[in-house]
Amino acid sequence: MTLVGKVLVAQAGGPTAVINQSLVGAVLESRKFNQITKIYGALKGVEGIVNENFLDLTKETTNNLEKVAKTPSSALLSTRVKPDEKYCAEMFKVMQAHEIRYFFYIGGNDSADTVRIINENALRANYEMRSIHIPKTIDNDLVINDHTPGYGSAARFVAQAFSGVNLDNRAMGGVYIGVIMGRHAGFMTAASALGQKYPDDGPHLIYLPERAFNIDKFLFDVKAVYQKYGRCVIAVSEGIQDELGTPILSKLKGQLEQDHHGNVQLSGTGALGDLLAETIKDKLKISRVRSDTFGYLQRSYLGVVSDIDQQEAREVGEKAAQFALWNNIDGSIVIERTGYYSVDYRLVPLEDIAGKTKLMEDAFINESGNGVTDAFKFYLRPLLGSGFNTPHRLRAPLADKILNK
Repeated sequence: MTLVGKVLVAQAGGPTAVINQSLVGAVLESRKFNQITKIYGALKGVEGIVNENFLDLTKETTNNLEKVAKTPSSALLSTRVKPDEKYCAEMFKVMQAHEIRYFFYIGGNDSADTVRIINENALRANYEMRSIHIPKTIDNDLVINDHTPGYGSAARFVAQAFSGVNLDNRAMGGVYIGVIMGRHAGFMTAASALGQKYPDDGPHLIYLPERAFNIDKFLFDVKAVYQKYGRCVIAVSEGIQDELGTPILSKLKGQLEQDHHGNVQLSGTGALGDLLAETIKDKLKISRVRSDTFGYLQRSYLGVVSDIDQQEAREVGEKAAQFALWNNIDGSIVIERTGYYSVDYRLVPLEDIAGKTKLMEDAFINESGNGVTDAFKFYLRPLLGSGFNTPHRLRAPLADKILNK
């Protein structure tokens, strides 16, 4: 059965460096099919759908679309609204009114759930419609997917940032703490390990939410590294928690704010890094301790984009259009690794992705719980793309002393 009507594309959640590749992939691929009458882009995700704020992308030039594809962040803007059944019902009414027959939603696991609910509305109304979830998240936490578009570029940023931090720390000494996004999954924080090249390079310690964090063990680890190297570089996930699942930030700071989804607000304050730094100063008596919080920096940084990430983000958008228009089916696109390094794409039921979170594998985390293994580095390296810069050291020997023999 060939469905004649409009395509609607929307973007949701945190922006990435390559999300527009998926948008443009879906738009340009959809243009090839005669049954498509218009291609709309919803401004600000589900909010734009409810309010009928659509761009007519049928009238956008291919040249400009290609330029937008190479531009980070969400060209259609984004939203943090997590629609419930009632909200989705209102969205579906708008889609029916506009004769939307193909819906492509680019986002994370909550977005997959939104697509699932829209699909159920269409089934109940006996309205023929094809809905596809296109994966996107720098957190890399979508189940079934080997990795997600957006992660490779953000990971590249983190790895290169820590490589630079390590150079600075080696020159000046002291302790450096970098706090990185990741509520439940440590993939972003673990990426800091790709900044290591020489045996004494930082980050010397990496703490992930997949392992219980103990402040006494943390101080023991820092002291051991500092005594060995005279310095210590630390990567910490914002989502580190104790053995009971209590965020460490709340244990150190006390009462915390909550976001509009009811989750403890972990990002945007810099508090965790500051509190860990003060603890090190107080307990270990190390005076030079600094911390940074990576917040939004890695999401849409223009200068550090993985070419592999761009290519795959483009292809998941194209595959969404192909599955919907050629195969006439709904679902969520997933990326599967088929070699070193190659990938393929397939469609899985929306309920297999929606609302689920992928965590770091045990094989990726070292036995001490304060670092990653070579298996993780092997997994991540191809995702960072070509032209990944690494530092070099002077190798000249020391000259003979005259006065201070």
